[in-house]
Amino acid sequence: FVQPAAPALVCPKPPSSAPCHRLLSVADLLLGDSSSSLLLSLLLAQLHLLASAFPAQPRRIQTDFDKLTNQTRHLLKLTQDLLKDPVFGTEVDHHRFKSLPAISSRVSDLSSLEFKPTLSQLYADLKSFEHHFEWLNRTRKQQHSSVPKLTDMISHIKSLIHSLQRQMTRAEASRIPVPSPSLPPNLAFHWEVVQSSQELLQRFRLFCDWASRVFLTLKSRLPA
Repeated sequence: FVQPAAPALVCPKPPSSAPCHRLLSVADLLLGDSSSSLLLSLLLAQLHLLASAFPAQPRRIQTDFDKLTNQTRHLLKLTQDLLKDPVFGTEVDHHRFKSLPAISSRVSDLSSLEFKPTLSQLYADLKSFEHHFEWLNRTRKQQHSSVPKLTDMISHIKSLIHSLQRQMTRAEASRIPVPSPSLPPNLAFHWEVVQSSQELLQRFRLFCDWASRVFLTLKSRLPA
């Protein structure tokens, strides 16, 4: 008598609702097919756009205003050093530059500053001084004057303007149109170049002193 073989054991098929058939692993989702990779790329792009839409951190903005203040103080030091040159030995009484910014140096004015308009006005003022210094530097070269070179000064002004532009972009501050400077007629004599240089440097010294105070005041109003 031959005993029949026992029937083979068949594992029951897991129901379609089993978790192992419903859920994909993270690796399968990220690497398994091209459509998932495309979806991931789109999500990452959206996250980048959302991150760029948020304003800069307050600490970063405060650091940027520290940089603006230091750049302005450095320009002030450059101006003071240039004015120490023996060629500037006399007082300048007349006003050759009619289009230079009017500098308000009253302490009471600092308390009434508005953030965006102030950034816009400082930008316009710096651009005006930049135009005047570039004109004066060209005139100095044409006259072969002994007036100190202004190349370094102009380079630092451009750098400060660039830093200020970044803050204006972050704050969404508008740019004020800068009118063409009203420059003196051609300077035919050496003493005219000297007096024009001295007057421009003296006016710029006042501006730098005022602007550094303004940047410190604006920084104090930033959120901690």
